[in-house]
Amino acid sequence: MKNSIFTLAFITLFASAYSFAQTKSGDGYLPSVTNQPGKEFPSVNFEGKVRAQILAPSATDVRLDIGGVKYKMVKDKDGLWTGESGPQDEGFHYYQLNVDGASVPDPGTKYYYGAGRWGSGIEIPASDKEIYTLKNLPHGLVSEKIYFSEITQAWRRCFVYTPPKYLTETNKSYPVLYLQHGSFEDETGWATQGHANLILDNLLADNKAEPMIIVMDNGYAYRPEELEKSKSGGRPASAFEDVMMTEIIPMIDAEFRTKTDRTQRAIAGLSMGANQTMRICMNNLDAFASYGGFSGTSNYPSSDEIDTARFLDGVFDDGASLGKKMDVFFLSMGTKEPDPFPGSIGAFKNMLNKQGIEYEFYESPNTAHEWLTWRRSLYQYAQLLFKK
Repeated sequence: MKNSIFTLAFITLFASAYSFAQTKSGDGYLPSVTNQPGKEFPSVNFEGKVRAQILAPSATDVRLDIGGVKYKMVKDKDGLWTGESGPQDEGFHYYQLNVDGASVPDPGTKYYYGAGRWGSGIEIPASDKEIYTLKNLPHGLVSEKIYFSEITQAWRRCFVYTPPKYLTETNKSYPVLYLQHGSFEDETGWATQGHANLILDNLLADNKAEPMIIVMDNGYAYRPEELEKSKSGGRPASAFEDVMMTEIIPMIDAEFRTKTDRTQRAIAGLSMGANQTMRICMNNLDAFASYGGFSGTSNYPSSDEIDTARFLDGVFDDGASLGKKMDVFFLSMGTKEPDPFPGSIGAFKNMLNKQGIEYEFYESPNTAHEWLTWRRSLYQYAQLLFKK
């Protein structure tokens, strides 16, 4: 495996075709693909500007809150407020409307769980959207699996992607990728905002990836006594690693046709999920042979040199030994990632280089800490898995 940087071939945003069901307005705005059926707003133009509307006759101040900026909206005589943002980066973005100081979802969009709430999301068409576009080709199935966790003493669920032909070729078993979301998101993220199923469907149709099962669970898991601590202001200790290793994986292996050798099991996550899956993988190398960290690795100051003798119980101290155990070690980030991600990921790469540990590195052009970075990362990572 060579230490390399992947590149995507892009056409310009101006040349990309927006595939919306509704018609184009006179000034170039098109309804967003994330709109509820029949809704004209919010809409997006070729510059990536977002236009929103909301009927609020009694309101005195309404703003479009997107990308960390609140844009003023203007009310007409009928109480209809309209406003537009500056150009946004291509890809998916959470946003909301602020009505007289109260932040509310836009009633024109579908709702997504992110930023710790159910709220609005909008898609700025990307130049490479073909990698996650719904196409007329064989599709896999995303199913919901509900289970009771003895560790957390609570009902939980995961979403499981099974590839095309899983239901018809019943004598075949599959490798498994465990794929985790980021902070203030949940198990719905990868199948909705992330389009993980469509990415794999498209890769499989192009013979660019091996058929695999993908399991997407909720990274927030706590024992009851830890949740009690949080009520008094303490920070509960996560039990997700134990849930993953003693409940989720055995359940998936028992109920789905999986290949259970470590070389047939991979794990990956974005941001918080990259940190969680790093620890799960490195603490359980008998269970995983491939790791993917999207926009994250593990929590430590980027200015510090990593003490490999102590970090994660010294698993990185013997680079040669770890390198032999890993089939794929993949890192990625967007070229516009905010601090502290460039520094912390850079420090981690420096440690891997120093220890002689081979890895793959991908940079998503012109994206930050957002879903287009992670969609592209999955697209690259999935092509590397289960090849040996």
